[in-house]
Amino acid sequence: MTRHDDAAKLILRLVLGVLILLHGIFKMTHGVGGIAGMVQAHGLPSFIAYFVYIGEVVAPILIIAGIFTRLGALIIAINMLVAFSLVHSGQLFQLNGQGGWQLELQGMYLFTAIAIAMMGAGRFSVGGAGGRFN
Repeated sequence: MTRHDDAAKLILRLVLGVLILLHGIFKMTHGVGGIAGMVQAHGLPSFIAYFVYIGEVVAPILIIAGIFTRLGALIIAINMLVAFSLVHSGQLFQLNGQGGWQLELQGMYLFTAIAIAMMGAGRFSVGGAGGRFN
């Protein structure tokens, strides 16, 4: 491993963690009523909407801190797959006005979370490079 690998992991963790956490903060201040409606429209109980707080508040904090990072990243990946199925399934094979994938931001969140889940937090984390909580 080169000496910049851990810095690159830190950058990925911070970017994904902060950007997802901003979504979570919005939901904490505005509630999950819209998500509850979407969940119910798909025939699921509305209480499932509250799991978004785990995926968009708890998991990003774990990733930013670098503790239970792989678990936090896995939770975010699952959260994004649920978002794809509940909200974005109609856009899955569409392009936007600039020729890019309609879901490029959501795709970036999903695949960055998968990469972090595979790599771990690295040296610049509470868990440490080989720590038992990383």
